[in-house]
Amino acid sequence: MTDNTMKDKIASGLFWKLLENGGAQGIQFVVAIILARLMTQEEYGTISIIMIFITIANVVVQNGFSTALVQKYRADERDFSSVFYFDLVVAVIMYGALWVAAPVISGFYKIEILIPLIRVLGVILFPGAVISVQTAYVSREMNFKGLFKATFFAVVVSGIISIFMAYRGLGVWALAGQQIAYYFALMAGLFADVDWRPAWVFSPRRVKSMFSFGWKLLGASLLDTLFSNLYGLIMGKIYNEAVLGTYNRGEQFPKLIVTNLGAAIQSVLLPAFSKSQDRVEEVRAMVRKAIEISSFVVLPMLLGMFAVADTMVLALLGDRWLDCVPFLRIMCIAYCFYPIHITNLQAINAMGRSDIFLKLEVTKKVVGLLGLLLGIRFGAIVMVSIKAFVDFVCIFINAWPNKKLLHYSIGQQAVDIIPSFLMAFVMAVAVWFLGKAVPGVWFRLVVQILAGAGIYGGMAWLFHARSLGYLLDYIKEKRKGV
Repeated sequence: MTDNTMKDKIASGLFWKLLENGGAQGIQFVVAIILARLMTQEEYGTISIIMIFITIANVVVQNGFSTALVQKYRADERDFSSVFYFDLVVAVIMYGALWVAAPVISGFYKIEILIPLIRVLGVILFPGAVISVQTAYVSREMNFKGLFKATFFAVVVSGIISIFMAYRGLGVWALAGQQIAYYFALMAGLFADVDWRPAWVFSPRRVKSMFSFGWKLLGASLLDTLFSNLYGLIMGKIYNEAVLGTYNRGEQFPKLIVTNLGAAIQSVLLPAFSKSQDRVEEVRAMVRKAIEISSFVVLPMLLGMFAVADTMVLALLGDRWLDCVPFLRIMCIAYCFYPIHITNLQAINAMGRSDIFLKLEVTKKVVGLLGLLLGIRFGAIVMVSIKAFVDFVCIFINAWPNKKLLHYSIGQQAVDIIPSFLMAFVMAVAVWFLGKAVPGVWFRLVVQILAGAGIYGGMAWLFHARSLGYLLDYIKEKRKGV
């Protein structure tokens, strides 16, 4: 594959992946607002507790093989089908474990409804196993148009179902219905649009060969998932469902931005990095561009959301959700550099160093656990604030190996993102003060958003931001191709 062909595939892949995530994010945002007005903090907290255990089980089901399929230099039908059947078997085992554990979890939190909810929601493990292989195929082929259509379809279907159920007063079952509908609709949509079907072949040898790479990713993912959800487990037990629901609602909005962009970076750049893994200079150039562009896009969105947080929550969710504003602002700061985390880690995976990936996760979790033990003594706000600080420290941990692997140090990365950070910071300060002067909640929110976009875009144009140049060049190329 020529360099130009690879660049075209990366550009096309990012376009469709960002369109997929942007469209899904927009619909999810609207659905989340409607559901928040129809449901209580306690109901959100209850479903959040369940999703912690479902998410952990889902990590085991997907077990690192989807990434191994993308990373493997030559993967064929036998590889994909073998992983497909293996993942389904693991899904059966994990669903059985959830079924048995449901009464124990319910007794621990003293919430009776957790038993049927866990047993019903656990069925998403089965489509989750299938989707992990389907998306690995999409990523490897860098053909994201089908994934865009399937995701858009799944978000719309699940959103309509959950809103209808919440309107009918079904409470937590509306959120359960949303998850189940999303997974099954996404699986069906991918089967309709993606040119892959499992064959009747299974090779234990192929599974075993990928396990040497995948088990380290499984360990790292399990560790990361367990630790990320530890805050929710603690809040749900030490405090109550309302505090957990408030925290999750505050985290949800910034998390929508970073996880969707992070998924785009991971899905598109990992196969691109993997195909160039024997050419370090080329991988370094791609990593640098990914960090610059993602920071240019994410930083103004998160810092701008920090500035308008109180206005946004009041306008969109109502005054009963104002308690989530501190959590929202803290998580905006915590997620600011998430694209740097993702890009550095995907570069390490692409170079075949899942051993380093696992070591990094262990190191970060030791640091994070110390922060958690310190913060738990001082309440939810302090605990989450320390989490944000730990996330910042983890930037240096994730970037450290690439100084040797790619000759791209954290100092060089900082130089690449500082222009975007400074412009976003100035914009956020201006938007903050503007919010003090403009009357009317909805009018103030619209003015702040438009002013923020104008200020940031104007500075990027005035100072000839390199990332803006990348984006404009891509738009020009797309127009020429039309």
